[in-house]
Amino acid sequence: MRFNRAFLYTILFGSCLPITAVMVPVYALFVALGLLDSLPGTILFLAATSLPMAVWMMKNFMDSVPISLEEAAWVDGASAMQALRRIVVPLMRPGLAVVFIFVFTQAWGNFFVPFVLLLDPAKQPAAVSIYTFFGTNGAIAYGQLAAFSVIYSVPVLVLYLLVQRLAGGSFALAGSVKG
Repeated sequence: MRFNRAFLYTILFGSCLPITAVMVPVYALFVALGLLDSLPGTILFLAATSLPMAVWMMKNFMDSVPISLEEAAWVDGASAMQALRRIVVPLMRPGLAVVFIFVFTQAWGNFFVPFVLLLDPAKQPAAVSIYTFFGTNGAIAYGQLAAFSVIYSVPVLVLYLLVQRLAGGSFALAGSVKG
């Protein structure tokens, strides 16, 4: 691409903005569009804010797959899409798993965005629900907070173990290219 470097630096700049710096305009936009207290709108915003870092990470994983493997598939008669589907994507499975876990944990642990954009306590995720264990005047329900924290961390641990098994080893490219 002609503007490849500038495009990637723009994406990197987008991931460097702190979420607190953009929440006031985002809140105003959500009010104007009628998306305040909307679960799909909040999910869409969380996905959009994690996209720059995900694109940057996936670019690095994609660059690690040697072009000579794609060229070999082309010589054997595969189209560009077949080479992508049968050669590149299977070799990028560990990278896809890393990016998936990164994006999921970032959204799962995000407190600030759902706290600001979701007003109904029934719609708020578990990261915001932890806030309810802290009472007024410094009173904290430590037992309930500890139990909820353990339950809250279980999905991330299960996801990590599941993705680790499905993604395969990280040495999939070992020996694939001569030299």
